[in-house]
Amino acid sequence: MFSLFCIILTITWIVIGTSLTKLHPFLVLFSATLFLALLLGLPPSESLKLIQNGFGDIVEKIGLLILFGTVIGVAMEKSGATLSIAKGILKKMNRLPLPYAISSIGYLVSIPVFCDAAFVILSHLNKTLSQQTKTPLVGLTVALSTGLFAPHVLVPPTPGPLAAAANLELENLLLLIAVGAIIAFILILVGGAYGHYLIKKNEYLELKKEKLEDHSETENLPSFTKAILPILIPIILMCIGAMLKFFMSEFQGLEYIFFITKPTMALGIGMIFSFGLVSSKRKLFLNNSIKKGIIQAAPILVITGMGGALGGIIQTIPLKAYAESITTIENLGILIPFLVAALLKSAQGSSTVAIITTSSLIFPLLPLLGLDSEMGKIWTIMALGVGSMTISHANDSYFWIVTQMSSMDVKTAYKTHTLGTFIQGSVGFLVIWIGHLIWTLI
Repeated sequence: MFSLFCIILTITWIVIGTSLTKLHPFLVLFSATLFLALLLGLPPSESLKLIQNGFGDIVEKIGLLILFGTVIGVAMEKSGATLSIAKGILKKMNRLPLPYAISSIGYLVSIPVFCDAAFVILSHLNKTLSQQTKTPLVGLTVALSTGLFAPHVLVPPTPGPLAAAANLELENLLLLIAVGAIIAFILILVGGAYGHYLIKKNEYLELKKEKLEDHSETENLPSFTKAILPILIPIILMCIGAMLKFFMSEFQGLEYIFFITKPTMALGIGMIFSFGLVSSKRKLFLNNSIKKGIIQAAPILVITGMGGALGGIIQTIPLKAYAESITTIENLGILIPFLVAALLKSAQGSSTVAIITTSSLIFPLLPLLGLDSEMGKIWTIMALGVGSMTISHANDSYFWIVTQMSSMDVKTAYKTHTLGTFIQGSVGFLVIWIGHLIWTLI
């Protein structure tokens, strides 16, 4: 009971430190880890070793994955590949209602590009479409914000799901991508439907022309096929790798091909393809993309590493023994990771921090929750993801990007964007609960 009390105090400090004091999540997680080790009475030398091992293990597992993923995202952003994909989807889906097409754009673009950066890139396109089609901007804004949000918390190589996979010691990353992509697709349809409802409910308001003026960002865009290759190639390679596993014992000559289908190498090859998105000044483009990618990856890596360090300290607590005394805990299943992630997200604002912290906390309980298999871990990560969507409000940087880039006042944002993320999170948990129930019955 004292150990559980220590965990509660630690979580409380994480919430207060990140939400009220506005300290950097790395410093909060580091101090929380030391605080927990002190409360548990661990020897200083042992505590330091656990922290170093936990930090190092996570960075070793996903460090290059996150770095390659951020470089791909930067390259796609700088080359205009995201806009090319957006325009290609609009062209191919011109028969669909506009909110669903916008959500579909968010679905593809947000996998390699962070949702906040992607919203900034696509907000101009959103405003232009609103003006050209006389469609209320609020509906298109929510369709885009929710379309970007779902893949961001569910589909690797975004940092949250990757970090959770490392913390939960998941081996089958391709299966996580597949399941995450399916659930994220369902949720972007939910966001599109809500955006469609808002369009019906609101009137079109003419935007000032100066707000739509921008530099010629649509010139010299890469083709749709070329733009999507950095996303598509890694997925294809990982799929080939999954199929090759059935033949490795028979055809040993495939081992070198199997090497390039590993997730880290597959993303590395995707990064190389992203460098070919521009036709001039490629060396400068390559260097700038790597430089900015490293800058973006660094805070994610240190936060993720500290989440692993916290997990290392937590694993010294005999939570399993305590959980065994609670006869109903197995029936709670994926509800526990969902609720903890939702609480942390709503309290401190960052979806990534919520996923990383909760996955560290929940790992020792997986056997008692019946979630210690590969598929069980995937359901857990999905529950963490949809929990970290619930809800986006004033303490979330993404909330302010959506409001500022769409000229939306805070009151309207709460009624539309915030409510949209709550609906997505709730529907997402229902979908995951049904999927998990079917999986347990099979």
